[in-house]
Amino acid sequence: MSETSEQIRTQTAEAGTEPVQTRKATRRGGGDPASRGRTTIADGVVEKIAGLAARDVLGVHAMGSGISRTFGAVRDRVPGGKSVTRGVKAEVGEVQTALDLEIVVDYGVSISDVARDVRENVVAAVERMTGLEVVEVNIAVSDVKLPEEEEEEPEPRIQ
Repeated sequence: MSETSEQIRTQTAEAGTEPVQTRKATRRGGGDPASRGRTTIADGVVEKIAGLAARDVLGVHAMGSGISRTFGAVRDRVPGGKSVTRGVKAEVGEVQTALDLEIVVDYGVSISDVARDVRENVVAAVERMTGLEVVEVNIAVSDVKLPEEEEEEPEPRIQ
């Protein structure tokens, strides 16, 4: 029997209790488990988050330029083809990201207010969900949706 076991037995016999052996926990791998390894976030993930956050802002009619919306309308008709990243480009680094957005606003809204609201919503969503610091959100307003304009996606013809 080891000396330590004998000491435990003697101490517990004096106290009149059963021996309780305690084991000192040893950490393996060192450091906090949350800091072990590396997390990478794809550009497309940040683009989806930013696209959804931008579309949530009142006054944003659509995302992307006229051509990309036209091609997107065709792609949206294909099952599983809807793209929430249309009009969004992200550059993602290890701890920071920068975003370029192209939006179409509704006629009559303040473009500067809509742009400010889009920036705030996008920054909050991306930083909350990814932990990345958003260093810039560049917004290009490519069009204004007039009330009398037809939608870009015409109804399919019946033949």
